[in-house]
Amino acid sequence: MRLARLDTVGSLDDLRIVESPEPRPGPGEVLVRVRAASLNYRDLIAIAGGYGSRQRHKNLIPVSDGAGEIVEVGPEVARWQTGERVVGCFFPDWHSGPPSEARVAASPGGSIDGVACEYRVFGQEAVLPVPPHLSYIEAATLPCAGLTAWGATVGLGTGPGQTVLTQGTGGVSLFALQFAQMAGAQVIATSSSAEKLERLRALGAAHVINYKDDPDWGKTAHALTPAGTDLVVDIGGGETLTQSLRAVRMGGTISTVGVVAGARYQLNVPIVIMKNVRLQGASVGNRDQFAAMLAAMAHHQMHPVVDRVFPLADLRAAFEHLRSGRHVGKVCIEI
Repeated sequence: MRLARLDTVGSLDDLRIVESPEPRPGPGEVLVRVRAASLNYRDLIAIAGGYGSRQRHKNLIPVSDGAGEIVEVGPEVARWQTGERVVGCFFPDWHSGPPSEARVAASPGGSIDGVACEYRVFGQEAVLPVPPHLSYIEAATLPCAGLTAWGATVGLGTGPGQTVLTQGTGGVSLFALQFAQMAGAQVIATSSSAEKLERLRALGAAHVINYKDDPDWGKTAHALTPAGTDLVVDIGGGETLTQSLRAVRMGGTISTVGVVAGARYQLNVPIVIMKNVRLQGASVGNRDQFAAMLAAMAHHQMHPVVDRVFPLADLRAAFEHLRSGRHVGKVCIEI
């Protein structure tokens, strides 16, 4: 089979497409013919070696999110049959309950091999059925970005009458926009170009703000609501938290889900205290939460936003496109 591999993590220049023997499932495992994958910013961090001791540093198959078809079941597998369409869980050992070090220790494309390959073995508890209305490409967008956005919005009680601020047009941000709308909330969205802002309007954003033209966009977002936004889904990290604090209402929540604009920030603690703000980290979720998200998407017939689809042979170009920031939605790989 073909697969992508990094002999040593550190640079996209070390990414190669190679041939390898097809794996076989063991007890309690299934063999999946991977049909599609999607890229996340965290994959770029892993390729650069940015997760330190929490990732494999040699002979790593990258990319966390994939979907495909079960082609073989191992001994002691009762819940799956060949031919079923499945999507992998981001944390294969976190089935339910709160996170713990043990439950989140394994993550594909980081501490263990990912899905940039034609065949991959999964534990039978580490995959879920693909909703019938979704393609393999669409399903592959869900494990990391989709579930992170679900936890950052619906998981925090987003509902009718609330206002949610999203940032940019990446995968997590667009999922957050869609899930907030699904829950009945109004969305204010930011981006950096007129074209992207029009896409956000078309997806249902009630208000849009060009953060390049308006460097004080947090204040602008606050003024669009009676008392400030109920929730900010912050994907920027160090460079955006100041504006997120300005946008959020007193007693509101900032769900911190990314660091695309910087990992470090000098927190203005007095503002957090005076506004009684909750800063909530959101790092994907467990299998039961993933199943609930998939059920909601099936009920609402919700489709993810896909930007471009690359073949596996062009995986490096796909990563470069992701890193460029030109995408609107998910960058995907057809395998």
